[in-house]
Amino acid sequence: MSKDNNRLQSLDIFRGLTVALMIIVNNGVGHEQYHTLNHSKWNGLTMCDLVFPFFLFMVGVSAYLALRKCQFTPSKEVILSITKRSVVFFLIGVGLHAWEMIIDGNWDILPNLRLWGVMQRIALCYFFISMLLLYVKPKALMSIAAGILAVYSVILLVDNGYAQDETNILCVVDRWLVSPAHLYHKSPVDPEGLVGTLSSFAHVTIGAYIGYSICHKIELKERMKRVSGIGLVLLIVGLIVAIWLPVNKRVWSTSYVLVTCGIATLVLIVLTYIADHHGKWAWFDLFRRAGLHAFFIYVASEMLAPVIGHYDLNEAVHGYLCHVFSPEMSSFIYSMMLSFLLLCYGYIPKDKKK
Repeated sequence: MSKDNNRLQSLDIFRGLTVALMIIVNNGVGHEQYHTLNHSKWNGLTMCDLVFPFFLFMVGVSAYLALRKCQFTPSKEVILSITKRSVVFFLIGVGLHAWEMIIDGNWDILPNLRLWGVMQRIALCYFFISMLLLYVKPKALMSIAAGILAVYSVILLVDNGYAQDETNILCVVDRWLVSPAHLYHKSPVDPEGLVGTLSSFAHVTIGAYIGYSICHKIELKERMKRVSGIGLVLLIVGLIVAIWLPVNKRVWSTSYVLVTCGIATLVLIVLTYIADHHGKWAWFDLFRRAGLHAFFIYVASEMLAPVIGHYDLNEAVHGYLCHVFSPEMSSFIYSMMLSFLLLCYGYIPKDKKK
């Protein structure tokens, strides 16, 4: 842990790297883009598919670190703070959908406003893991995650969970709960729907356990071995499970949870070793600062993207770049430029409170 307010610098760096990757993959231009910067159409895993699970993993780690300060005591003030934050996250997510509709000139908002989304799932997962940590010992977290994934695996296997149509159980339940007008419109299965959030609960639960393991009071060498071992086991088990339940972001499959949590654990432990235990965090200072402001950068990018797209500013820059580079490289360079500009927010001087 860093001397700076006892922060885990590696977590800030990891968050900054992830938000940078998010901006890159979310802001490609044109139809010709590198495959790994696009989501898998159904089964499979690309770099793009790592962004959201990495964020959820870090929600779990962050929740553990935050609640450790109050010794996981479920006081009225703590529960109220968790609830307020969850509600705010959820409403911001809904607001971002409304903002996109307004920019597109669609003022008929309420009848067609999408209910679920990235921020909404983060809000639900944050509330779940925070409440869980207040009432359950950290050692039980992996057992709880395993139980959740076992139940979800049965749901996928028994109830047509991999169908790419309206017979999919995720689609059936989501449409039963809310009108299709308030769901994702580009496919029958809402990738952030309520049913898929069940396995996301396992995601943040694993993240919280990794946070506990990294901060566990045992000798450093043993701690690094332990966490690295957990990451490798998660990855290997995920690949084995994928034989029966393919890696699939759209349905947030069991193998997807295990594989992405395994990768996230290995990335975090490497960064922890470099940044926190060897003090080399300055190597990643741009990303560390961005990680401190990741929430603002995410919201800013989600609000800025539809405005840029509405006025075709991205197409103009992309067209200019295409005179020199291939369409794929031009798209990548444009998104890299946007990512760099937004990440630099972390270097804007802030007024210090007196």
